[in-house]
Amino acid sequence: MLRIKDLREDKEIKQVEMAKQLNISQTNYSKYELGKINIPIETLKKIALILDTSIDYLLGLTDTPEPYPRKK
Repeated sequence: MLRIKDLREDKEIKQVEMAKQLNISQTNYSKYELGKINIPIETLKKIALILDTSIDYLLGLTDTPEPYPRKK
């Protein structure tokens, strides 16, 4: 999940800060970035919101990092 790491670093957010926002350990968050464990969908949604992108971009399904318009 190199895109997660790149976006996080671009926003100058540390792993420990991301883990805290996601209510998980820094160790598990690191494993997400390294692709060692799968990210639960609810956590993936939170990551996309924090990093202001789409799940499709995080998963490599699109090369457009902008998030989709949110539902009203």
